[in-house]
Amino acid sequence: MTKDNRPLCGIDEAGRGPLAGSLVMAGVVLTENIDGLMDSKQLSEKKREIFFEKIVATARYHIVSFRAEEIDGEGISKCLAKGLRAIQKALPECRYLFDGNSRFGVDNLETLVKADAIVAEVSAASILAKVTRDREMVRLSEVYPEYGFEKHKGYATKAHYAALMRYGRSPVHRKSFRVRGLDEPTLF
Repeated sequence: MTKDNRPLCGIDEAGRGPLAGSLVMAGVVLTENIDGLMDSKQLSEKKREIFFEKIVATARYHIVSFRAEEIDGEGISKCLAKGLRAIQKALPECRYLFDGNSRFGVDNLETLVKADAIVAEVSAASILAKVTRDREMVRLSEVYPEYGFEKHKGYATKAHYAALMRYGRSPVHRKSFRVRGLDEPTLF
């Protein structure tokens, strides 16, 4: 609880930078203490899954997702702003803390760089967003096995670049994200 008696809603996202898949945002209000919460990137996949189940069983939360075509159509910043507002609407009467340093034009929102590493509610949001997105990418790897989404989750790895050069973009790739060698001529 905060000094003004409003509960704290931690907010984080996963998938801002990948070449494929959704942007996933989560807001979490913890209703009980969960020991060991930390930034999702610092946890193993197995631990993230365990924490995910604990969080959804005990906390108030809301998850928002934007598909690649929404990101292409509206831009990543507008999607982030829409997601922040959707979380505020779903989890009203809170104090909101978003990981990072930009509010994307959204009112009634505090930001803190690295909040996912030091504020339990933001850590919990980080875990919900990352696990939700990772699960989506594993499902998409079954539909588009040639891209290896289950390994790199849509991020710009060497293997992902190689698949893009060989197969082009799939319907779940972000067309507004430029890919060296695919969107721009190269000398080699």
